[in-house]
Amino acid sequence: MTGASKRGALANHRPWLLVGIIAAVAFYVLRDGALGGAWVTLIKGSAVGALAIYAIVRGRGGDAHILAAALGLAALGDMAIEFSLVIGGAAFFCAHVAAMALFLRFPRAQTSPSQKTLAVMLLLGTPFVSWLLSNDPQIALYGLSLGGMAACAWMSRFTRYRVGAGAVLFVVSDWLIFSELGTIDLAPLPELAIWPLYFLGQFLIATGVVQTLRHELDEAEG
Repeated sequence: MTGASKRGALANHRPWLLVGIIAAVAFYVLRDGALGGAWVTLIKGSAVGALAIYAIVRGRGGDAHILAAALGLAALGDMAIEFSLVIGGAAFFCAHVAAMALFLRFPRAQTSPSQKTLAVMLLLGTPFVSWLLSNDPQIALYGLSLGGMAACAWMSRFTRYRVGAGAVLFVVSDWLIFSELGTIDLAPLPELAIWPLYFLGQFLIATGVVQTLRHELDEAEG
């Protein structure tokens, strides 16, 4: 691929990231405004939905479609959770399973003891903290899928500065949600930070995975 064609490809594909950012900012600003709830819900879903489209358009190979499926399920969860915590949680559970399936396909060749320890802490600590914050065994069960996703991301060969960090931000965002369901009052932090942490986490995961997929496929073809 020539330099000009590469620049053209970026010009064609990166707008989906911009769409996602604009939708994320719009939802954050408009969520408590006078705009109808259905419209705000659609704007909310389109933020991560745009990242799913980015994964399909910019990504390469079948693994990009697994990423898109995980992001698409998360976008559905973003919208469904506005009406039902159970339905939204089920969509996110499926999104985590899809993400785990992707991350497990890309194991890291070598990991240090400290990295393995952190992965175990994410796997087991996430549901435990989720239960402490919410006092709800069902939330703890969901937290197991959330922690599994984060642990698999951390142990994968996808960049930890994006994908691993993005998964951890996702966990922290959900912990803030769970704090609102229990007796621990962290206000006003959840109201201010849940959405920015969540979208930034998904953005880092999407861009980090796509970057690695393209790099590895280029090397294989090269």
